[in-house]
Amino acid sequence: MLGSWQVLRCKSQVFRNLSTTSLKCGSGPKVAVVGGGAAGFYATQQIAKARPDSVIDIFEKLPVPFGLVRFGVAPDHQDVKKCISTFNKVAELPNVNYIGNSTLGKDFSFVDLKRCYDSVLLTYGTDEDRKLGIPGEDLRNVMGARDLVSVYNGLPGYETFPVDLDTDTVVIIGVGNVSIDVARLLLSPVDQLRKFDVTEAWLEKRLTSKVKRVVLVGRRGPLHVSFTIKELREMTKLENTRPILHKEQYLPIQDMLAKLERPRKRLIELLVNTALKEPDAKTAERYNNAKQSWELQLLRSPVEALPGPDGKSVAKLRLAVNIPKGDSVEQTDQIEEIETGLVLRSIGYKSIQADPDIKFDSKKGIVPNEDGRVSPGVYTAGWLGTGPRGVIIDTMNNAFKVAGNVIEDLKGMQEGKPGREGMPHLPGHTTWQDWKKIEQVEEEAGKPKGKLREKLWTVESMLNAIKS
Repeated sequence: MLGSWQVLRCKSQVFRNLSTTSLKCGSGPKVAVVGGGAAGFYATQQIAKARPDSVIDIFEKLPVPFGLVRFGVAPDHQDVKKCISTFNKVAELPNVNYIGNSTLGKDFSFVDLKRCYDSVLLTYGTDEDRKLGIPGEDLRNVMGARDLVSVYNGLPGYETFPVDLDTDTVVIIGVGNVSIDVARLLLSPVDQLRKFDVTEAWLEKRLTSKVKRVVLVGRRGPLHVSFTIKELREMTKLENTRPILHKEQYLPIQDMLAKLERPRKRLIELLVNTALKEPDAKTAERYNNAKQSWELQLLRSPVEALPGPDGKSVAKLRLAVNIPKGDSVEQTDQIEEIETGLVLRSIGYKSIQADPDIKFDSKKGIVPNEDGRVSPGVYTAGWLGTGPRGVIIDTMNNAFKVAGNVIEDLKGMQEGKPGREGMPHLPGHTTWQDWKKIEQVEEEAGKPKGKLREKLWTVESMLNAIKS
């Protein structure tokens, strides 16, 4: 037991589950966390330990937890998913409940949450891509990089999403880690991907793929790329693939390296060395024999996507050449064209207003806040509050900080609001025990294929796994 935490009998008529496992109850402050991703779990960890008399209910719209850790992190980056071991421990604390398959704005309202909980923490992340805002963006095969991520990671709703890899060249607009991940998943040997939890649908698409070249386009120069050194190093060593970096873009920044701070210096050094230094004999031979390439085309801005003969599908992308102006760039009238059958935008995500009563800045795509505080008793953490930035450790640090504010504001509170006992009936919600059943089914299904797991892709299949 943790501290003075006490078990009270939950009202079964309020919360019926697909399983018979009871939810945990308590008499202290009630905290609702909306979003079962990294921000939600990290914040819950801090609140649960600081206030063992509290009860924290994590609401997640999908039956399964972990958000972008499950559906955003590349399947071949399992080391990044090690944080799941921490989340497992959090979910099993005696004052934490996981309530899946329950959607804010549909199954319950923001007003319900404020009425029933002493603190409401919104961490439901980002649901939409930022658009390029150029002519031709609505052409077929112009889509978000996130769409491909959702296909190879098995996000429900993407089971039949049309991804056409019947093209020699793919262009990705953006130079962050998502862009690098997608490029790697487009070019990595299929046999290497098989052992991870990538979907069978993606493996099938890759087997018939004609993609030999991936071009990453960035508006600014080398000093402003957003990916990290690990991802870049992987791309320079990718089997059967050579990097193409344009020397003229790196010559002007050689003398600036000494002034950069680590780890930025190490990243830019690797870029400069890859672009300007002659590779050793072994690397040169590997590059010469490579049948694929990835290209970093910087100081370019997309201005128009052009259709092919059918008038419906993208065939070319027009790029304006930029020139550096301090920390920004100036777009020139010089235009270049790339022939391509697939254009992916990866210029950031934005959140949505999940409920009309939530304060929301539609222009920035965030819930306005000051250090996570939105209004008395209401908080936000993760990308919903900061915008899409950083990696998981940045989300963790933000969640810890916001959780500290929640803990501070709960000081002195002993008797809590009704919590889930006052909430609307959620007949189809799932629990942590249900998730463990789903996880077991996935792992068993993956074993014959030599995979970590074979993800259940639809909500229906997840719920059927629980029933069985």
